[in-house]
Amino acid sequence: MTENQTNTNDPVVVTGLGVTTPLGGDVATFWANLLAGKSGITALTEDWAEPLAVRIGGRMAVDPATVLPRVQARRMDRSEQAALVAAAQAWEDAGFKGTSEENDIDPSRVAVVIGTGIGGVTSLMEQHDIILAKGPSRVSPLMIPMNMPNGPAAYVGLAVGARAGVHTPVSACASGAEAVAYGLDLIQLGRADIVVVGGTEACIHPLTISGFAQMRAMSTRNDDPERASRPYDKNRDGFVLGEGAGVLVLERLSSAKSRGREPYAVLGGAAMTADSYDIVQPDPDGNGQARAARIAIERSGIAKSDIVHVNAHATSTPLGDMAEARWIAKLLGDQTIVSATKSMTGHLLGAAGAIESVATVLAVANDVIPPTINLDDPDDDLVIDVPREPRHTTVTAAINDSFGFGGHNASLVFHKL
Repeated sequence: MTENQTNTNDPVVVTGLGVTTPLGGDVATFWANLLAGKSGITALTEDWAEPLAVRIGGRMAVDPATVLPRVQARRMDRSEQAALVAAAQAWEDAGFKGTSEENDIDPSRVAVVIGTGIGGVTSLMEQHDIILAKGPSRVSPLMIPMNMPNGPAAYVGLAVGARAGVHTPVSACASGAEAVAYGLDLIQLGRADIVVVGGTEACIHPLTISGFAQMRAMSTRNDDPERASRPYDKNRDGFVLGEGAGVLVLERLSSAKSRGREPYAVLGGAAMTADSYDIVQPDPDGNGQARAARIAIERSGIAKSDIVHVNAHATSTPLGDMAEARWIAKLLGDQTIVSATKSMTGHLLGAAGAIESVATVLAVANDVIPPTINLDDPDDDLVIDVPREPRHTTVTAAINDSFGFGGHNASLVFHKL
């Protein structure tokens, strides 16, 4: 073992999964639509979208407000609703019902880590409109808990009765993956036995869309929404904004076995690095990204040759896609099978790394790798294997990569027991 390795004889495993995404409001639907190569991107038909340069997005397929009790939903921001819906699925999938105490689990050994890139921005903007139109006395007393970035994690913590800690990484588009990495650390450091981890985002709003559009970061393929997100394609012109949440339940293998639960996969290793290169542009050589992947592999204790698949960050931007592809080929070889699932979901910002972790876990568990859609004319410099149909093969181990503005890099290694 190297100095970076922290693997033990009692590995950390994934026992629960939950999502709400543009491809479906539950894991089974999400996974089926990923494998079918369906797009969750649609036109934004609201009046407010008409004057915008970008009028497409990936709405959640199932409105989380329709899943939660009506009174509860009204007290929460949409990002909080999504996190709670996905967490409830994952918690039940792991074999739990109700709070930790109701499951005879010591709540002081249960933690939550839910990341977000922006938090409750839509609630904040709604209340800003109210103060302008009706005055400060009409601002909701719930505005602060609806707006605060730690709100989703706090609501999930309340739902499962987590007292070992409730945490919120806010690292732009790496937030969801960082949450998973923190969960691994909490268990390996002995601070918790069960950790609910993931990410959430719901910021499809004229202000956020306009901000990204002004940066020229988003696709303007308004007349063809389903084909707008096209990682690695020569005609890619930016990402498509999506919304939703992904949540995983982590625990030690011995804990899962004691409850008779069969894990999906092992979370073998994780790493986080920083580029210190630019506030928005990635290091064109991908040095920080590659270093995160390399450390995560070393921590997992598995060989690089065991990495069969990478669920890439691949947002459909001209610079980012190829920078990542180059270091993947250099580090892992050009035969590594790479999926860009954002081609179907759009970019869920702080939730991206979480829902893509769910997809990566399912690829390992089911030995099938999702396709990348809209790859009609691959970039001339593309030197990795990017299948356009589901690839059935033994997935011994896989990596999920997530990177964010500010130079945040997170890499997660999942593998079979």
